[in-house]
Amino acid sequence: MARPSPVLALTLGEPAGIGPDITLAAWLLREARALPAFFVTGDAGLLRRRAEVLGLAVPVQECTPEDAAALFATALPVVPAGPAATAGPGQPNASSAPAACAAIDSAVALVKAGRAAAVVTNPISKAVLYADGFAFPGHTEYLAYLAGSPAPHPVMMIWSPDLAVVPATIHVPLAEVPRLFTRELLIETARITAHDLRHRFGIEAPRLAICGLNPHAGEDGTLGREDEEVTRPAVAVLRQEGIDARGPLPADTLFHAAARATYDAAIGAYHDQVLAPAKALAFDRAVNVTLGLPFIRTSPDHGTAFALAGTGRADPSSLIEALLLARRLSERDAARTEG
Repeated sequence: MARPSPVLALTLGEPAGIGPDITLAAWLLREARALPAFFVTGDAGLLRRRAEVLGLAVPVQECTPEDAAALFATALPVVPAGPAATAGPGQPNASSAPAACAAIDSAVALVKAGRAAAVVTNPISKAVLYADGFAFPGHTEYLAYLAGSPAPHPVMMIWSPDLAVVPATIHVPLAEVPRLFTRELLIETARITAHDLRHRFGIEAPRLAICGLNPHAGEDGTLGREDEEVTRPAVAVLRQEGIDARGPLPADTLFHAAARATYDAAIGAYHDQVLAPAKALAFDRAVNVTLGLPFIRTSPDHGTAFALAGTGRADPSSLIEALLLARRLSERDAARTEG
């Protein structure tokens, strides 16, 4: 992979959602928040129309990735990608899924070619994509597919200065978790988490707290055998490999301030076990980071919020944090590559 430029590639996201709104709002805050230069992949016309709906004076200009940095101070740079997006605010239509996917495809291709430093993705609607025949469980799995062969094992981290968490199983029904929560899955998830915390976040010896699946981490098997048969043996393997992992730990005592000071990331068995405390602590500042990919990807930690699209009430804070974290990770990645 060629050495990247310092410009971030931001996808359009679901055209009918708040992605366009928060993109425009973030650009207006570029100086106040000292944002890194970024360009949007997608339809410039959609962004111009949304700026008009919102009453925002944002010049939108098509460009190449190489021209985006110089343009960023005076206009929102857009690298055209895919078909025109014709959906109105809160009203996805037949153009939504093709436009959203094309924007992702373009951003990944550009970062793989070294023409952008990282991918930052605006929210997509899985329901809209599924209706169009989208064959992947979600954004994360699609990015892993685009990364190329062999497809990496993607790991979702929700990061904030207060707390970083990783769910071992992600978007699956709760009833399926005990079957899917295997020793092999937990070991691989923890390995990737430790690797990326070390190499991308600069944490020399990452400390991992591994949640038990069951209440009280199973109470030595009296509240379910999964933590004795899956979690504890997985932690033993990780420690043999030199990874500072502890567990199984009761999730209900793992997220207060004193406990958080003892680890760098908490790995949970399922989605809500770790995402609920992360969002309670830092809802507007949390960032979705995909670990295990050959490129950097961050995203705001919220959905399309169709009801807010076009109203001017969408908060760009999480997108701003995603842009800032993408710059931090990409700068460290570039320095490590040069070293």
